[in-house]
Amino acid sequence: MVRLTEVESGSEVAVSPAFGANSYDYHVNGKRVFWTTPNASLGELIAKQRMGGNPLLSPWANRIEGLSYEANGKKYHLNPDLGNLRLDQNKNPIHGLVTFTKLWQVREVSAQKDHALVRLSLDCSKQPDWLAQFPFPHRLEITYKLVANSLEVITSVENLATEPMPLAIGYHPYFQLSDAPRDEWQVTIPAKDLLVLSPKLIPTGERKPNPYAAGMKLAGVVLDDVFGGLEERATFRVKGKTQTIDVVYGKDYTIGVVYAPAGQGFICFEPMTAPTNAFNTPGAAKTIAPGMTWRESYWIQTSGF
Repeated sequence: MVRLTEVESGSEVAVSPAFGANSYDYHVNGKRVFWTTPNASLGELIAKQRMGGNPLLSPWANRIEGLSYEANGKKYHLNPDLGNLRLDQNKNPIHGLVTFTKLWQVREVSAQKDHALVRLSLDCSKQPDWLAQFPFPHRLEITYKLVANSLEVITSVENLATEPMPLAIGYHPYFQLSDAPRDEWQVTIPAKDLLVLSPKLIPTGERKPNPYAAGMKLAGVVLDDVFGGLEERATFRVKGKTQTIDVVYGKDYTIGVVYAPAGQGFICFEPMTAPTNAFNTPGAAKTIAPGMTWRESYWIQTSGF
């Protein structure tokens, strides 16, 4: 585990290479920003592969409909017998292959006057079982940069393949506030569109105006929704009495998934490069040319903690 500290703001972030490079523990003045399973140790989170903190979803985020997908005009088949697919309640593959891997390597740790950072990398070109599911060799890199009241998450994807690589990745951060109950949290979703989903949570292709554009309290609201038409540098917000968490998307994060289930003390603002089931939706996924690197950031900003 690597711990980053910014003294003036009282901010601390713990990152575990053995837990999918997850920045699983983010505190400000001793108050949690990220939610994880209550009272669970890092060892338990790793052993039981519990979602929480800030996991990376790659090489696809959210769901693929069925056990096949298309890229570069070819159809690829997923093999559940390899044991590295996570399936949702409808038997659709979800959240990619690397969320809980222990194979991340720490490449840099540094502390300067105005920031602390850790940079980690994962070579996805040397894992046969991953390549069997997603035959595009590539290298991932995550840098966490902590400054006063802000954590920047910088992600790069280097395409090591000889053909264009489809890109439909994202993050699934879990946020919590401690100064107000969940039903009193004020939520801002800066999106024009709500993507209509099937009963299996796959986009149908229809879009409707965002019904939450004016903001709302979470009381009586349950969310597991996909939003598009984001504003430039879109800022998703959850606010309690004084505590506020802003999640600011870089321009290549064009989709926002918001997850706030009933009876749980968290909300997820998930930055995505493409909508759910992008590999099976023509034109939905970005591509990285052979030998090129995609790079983007998003920022978690806190106040009132």
